[in-house]
Amino acid sequence: MPAPVVDVGVPQRAARTRSRVPLPSAAVWQRLVSPLVIVVVWQVAGAVGLLPEQLLASPVKVLTTAAGLVEEGVLPEAIAVSLQRAAIGFTLGAVAGIGLALVAGLSRIGENAVDPPLQMLRALPLFGLIPLFILWFGIGETPKVALVALGVAFPLYLNTFSGIRGVDGRLAEVARVLRLSRTETVTHIVLPGALAQTLVGLRQSLGVAWLALIVAEQINADAGLGHMINDAREFLRTDVIVVGLIVYAILGLLTDALVRLLERRALSWRQSFLSR
Repeated sequence: MPAPVVDVGVPQRAARTRSRVPLPSAAVWQRLVSPLVIVVVWQVAGAVGLLPEQLLASPVKVLTTAAGLVEEGVLPEAIAVSLQRAAIGFTLGAVAGIGLALVAGLSRIGENAVDPPLQMLRALPLFGLIPLFILWFGIGETPKVALVALGVAFPLYLNTFSGIRGVDGRLAEVARVLRLSRTETVTHIVLPGALAQTLVGLRQSLGVAWLALIVAEQINADAGLGHMINDAREFLRTDVIVVGLIVYAILGLLTDALVRLLERRALSWRQSFLSR
């Protein structure tokens, strides 16, 4: 009698599927050890008096203060104001940076017209422009938003321009063979080819946006996280200062994680290629 045929395909496929499920590695947990040790040492140093509260509040004090600020509504209001400034500045800077990169990247004439003045502006210290912005725009919201927008524009411009010029020239030959118009070539070949580099610029510009906002809100701000930190500095409230800095850091990490998620979705073909 012939031997019975056993279908092992399904168990093997299931085993392969289970093997692809990412498991927390030892390295991930090891990376958490040093931050936890720092927090414990920080707390112990504050408890025994080696680190006075006037210099740096303890972690427990910072958490208690954060809970109190949330309960009073001070922290949510400050976060809302700072997010609004960051969103407006980032949108303006992103539109300007990507738009100028398209002009310079798609045309030699555009490059000669746009790139030299932008490179000159990029060489200027960003925060050195604050006094000039105050003279031009006053002490309201405009100089703060303008500083964020200017900081955002340059990384996006440079990366998008580099991405456009880095598109494989053979794809242009394919476009000519397919008789694509210039608009179709830009839409279907150039922009998708430059997307990866543009997303790198997006991540860089988000970091610059939060850095510029921190500095901008230290100057004549009447609301926002920077205003909260300034008030705390006047009264030597290091716990409030640390709360504000931690919130800035968390917002920066969250926005970076959002862009990384967008990158994984938009460049899913690259992920599948790397997994082979």
